[in-house]
Amino acid sequence: MVSGRRASINRPPTPSAEEDRDKEPSLEEAINIKLVESGEKEKLMELLRERLVECGWRDEMKALCRAYARKKGRNNVTVDDLIHVITPKGRASVPDSVKAELLQRIRSFLMSTSLR
Repeated sequence: MVSGRRASINRPPTPSAEEDRDKEPSLEEAINIKLVESGEKEKLMELLRERLVECGWRDEMKALCRAYARKKGRNNVTVDDLIHVITPKGRASVPDSVKAELLQRIRSFLMSTSLR
């Protein structure tokens, strides 16, 4: 490795402090910063948790994890295995109404906040 940093499959290498200073944050990064700074991101995460519990999604995911563990044997399953197998199913099965509600809340937040 030339730079001395380990490459990651899941994310790009962390930029150096010098690279970080020179770079303007992307729109996505700017939105995320505003969401975090305002506390809105935590509120959205809590709303998401509540809605997923209410619609039974959480119980469905627990059942899928248990079924996978039974199939493979409890001692032969790691958290990474579960994440790899369940994440695509979980993302695909979030109800459209929950996605729409979160998107509306994000839009409302952005309308009430300037990004710069």
